[in-house]
Amino acid sequence: MKILLVAAEASGDALGAGLAKALKGQQPDIALVGIGGPKMAAEGIVSPFDIAELSVLGWIEGLRAYGRVKARVADTVAFAVRERPDAVVLIDSWGFTIRVAKAIRAVLPDITLIKYVGPQVWASRPGRAKTLAGSVDHLLALYAFDAPWFEKEGLPTTVVGSQALHVDMSGADPAAFRRTRGIAADAPLLLVLPGSRPSEIRLMTPVYEAAVAQAKAGRPGLEVAVVAAGTVAEDVAARVAAWPFRAHLVSEADKYAAMKAATVALATSGTVSTELALAGAPMVIGYRFQPLSYAIMKPFFTGRYATLFNHAADAEIAKELIQTEATPERFAAEVARLLDDPAARADQAARQTAALDRMGREGRDPSEIAAEAVIETLSQRERA
Repeated sequence: MKILLVAAEASGDALGAGLAKALKGQQPDIALVGIGGPKMAAEGIVSPFDIAELSVLGWIEGLRAYGRVKARVADTVAFAVRERPDAVVLIDSWGFTIRVAKAIRAVLPDITLIKYVGPQVWASRPGRAKTLAGSVDHLLALYAFDAPWFEKEGLPTTVVGSQALHVDMSGADPAAFRRTRGIAADAPLLLVLPGSRPSEIRLMTPVYEAAVAQAKAGRPGLEVAVVAAGTVAEDVAARVAAWPFRAHLVSEADKYAAMKAATVALATSGTVSTELALAGAPMVIGYRFQPLSYAIMKPFFTGRYATLFNHAADAEIAKELIQTEATPERFAAEVARLLDDPAARADQAARQTAALDRMGREGRDPSEIAAEAVIETLSQRERA
């Protein structure tokens, strides 16, 4: 059995690595090839090209990257034709992977296509459920509230759960994190997570810098730490070095300790919101798109919330400041509200945890369930 895994950005690379490890554990003689990043490479899957250039978000950014993306789609299809896998697992990254799915289907119609993480049709563009159903054979969905959207379009769906809900933080030591950086045990610590995409760093980091400056103006003892995600670490480090106040730079290796040590977090919308909630950190969530991209995309947003645990709870547990609301003043005010009110912090952290429970925090390891579903999907097609 040979399986091709395709991931186009950091979050997909992490999912692909987990799936690869689980597949090898369940099917020792399996052959795995793929497109991915460093985490998949650590599992023995060496990508024929660097996926960093595919990490784009937004209509305008997508248009600018169209030629590059189109070329990499062609490269991926050529790779599939050369390797002739029994199945292709397309991980997250809707814009890239749906193009790959359609292109592979056109030239290799008998190969089983499995999508790992469906588009968030509950939040925007519900018509994508029908598009996906016509393009792949099976979906591995992260949450129970995803499944009905796709099943009603006839797409077999397995709910595997989110790996973000199963992060092992047992080894994260918040006291050691503070101690090694000279941060007092009782000092307020604001943790900033600007994102993992170049566009997020470019758009959000200057806003966060100004917001933190305002928060520090009335709180000289406020400590600040900034997480530099691996894919954008150099960019983040260079920007933070130019800030007019001290900020501790945090690597991926120390991210969870920083989350557990934080008094409050200021985060760009994404998987980190779930991780922060697991760490018990109350947070404020923000996001900005390029203005023209947002104007084009806004009519397609149908969900009430961008943050998954807010959606699961159907309530704005963590404040979301999106686009025109994502200003330094609004961020500073929301951060100050939490910093100055221990009861509000405790209440938000408890509500975040309750929402995670609704999302399946206590379930089995998603990678194991996903691997079982991939193997079973292939077996069913072989029997048919």
